[in-house]
Amino acid sequence: MLEGSVQRSGNQARINSQLIDAETEAHLWAERFEGDTRDLFDLQNEVTTRIAVALKLELVAAEAARRAERPDVLEYILRARAAYAKPPSRDRNAEGISLLERALALDPRSVEAQSMMAGALAGRVLNGLTDSAAADLERAEGLSEQALAASARSQLAHMVKGQVLRAQRRYAGAIPEYETVLAFNRNWVYAFFALGQCKLFTGSIEETIPLVERAIRLSPRDPELGVWYENIGLVHLLQSRTDEAIIWLEKARNHTPAHPIIRAQLASAYALNGEIERAAAELAEARRLSPDDRFSSLARLRSVQSYGVSKIRGLLEATYFAGLRKAGMPE
Repeated sequence: MLEGSVQRSGNQARINSQLIDAETEAHLWAERFEGDTRDLFDLQNEVTTRIAVALKLELVAAEAARRAERPDVLEYILRARAAYAKPPSRDRNAEGISLLERALALDPRSVEAQSMMAGALAGRVLNGLTDSAAADLERAEGLSEQALAASARSQLAHMVKGQVLRAQRRYAGAIPEYETVLAFNRNWVYAFFALGQCKLFTGSIEETIPLVERAIRLSPRDPELGVWYENIGLVHLLQSRTDEAIIWLEKARNHTPAHPIIRAQLASAYALNGEIERAAAELAEARRLSPDDRFSSLARLRSVQSYGVSKIRGLLEATYFAGLRKAGMPE
């Protein structure tokens, strides 16, 4: 049950909302919103969007916890969605993919199961948490195409197509997929982040932070928050705002400690700031967390990760790679 109250003082409004389990009366979630009533429609849109996003996370977790004696496809899909409501890690990926394999075994033609599996495989490539990137992307592409062929208007299928293209480093091609998702559903906050990253790697770096900040504002407790912080930190790093980069990358690490790319970027920022010991420690942790050897050398890192157009690659060489070199990464 969703309930709430509104208080008003002059042109300012405060909205309190909370989600309560009607069976146990336990409080599952609460949030407070404040805004100017002169922009009432903007305030209403923000409140309803944030409540919708929060409800989606809470309700999926609640439903997934209701274990059935004989799980069906939907049961495994719900459990997988609940698994992915955790920060990125290898353990999360293993749990989610295992559940989706069971869903596909029961119904290989399920568009939702196909799409979620494609997204899971592309996602672990994007997060640098797989040692089988080529095989993951090949399977993800096939599943994504099957899902879109079966349901061309599926928001999830378009979202996953964008994920696959982004994982394949085809950033310009991914942009219209994310825009299609947002045209269908302005509440799909991950699409704002993904669109922002694509804008970065296609050269429109100034568009990245506003898009990622919108995702953060609409879903301030999102399991992907660490990755969103990391993207803002990277933009600051590329523009030589090292102190700002460190603030955001430390927030990213604290939220998602098992993410090797976050650790590597923080290592670079520390090194550029002259904090060599801290940089070396973060680089060592990036190497430990990474399932492949991408952080063994700069040449290896360049070979497994694409950084977009020449403008962005130049900025990376002058900042990110220069910092990794100072942190102790060999050529």
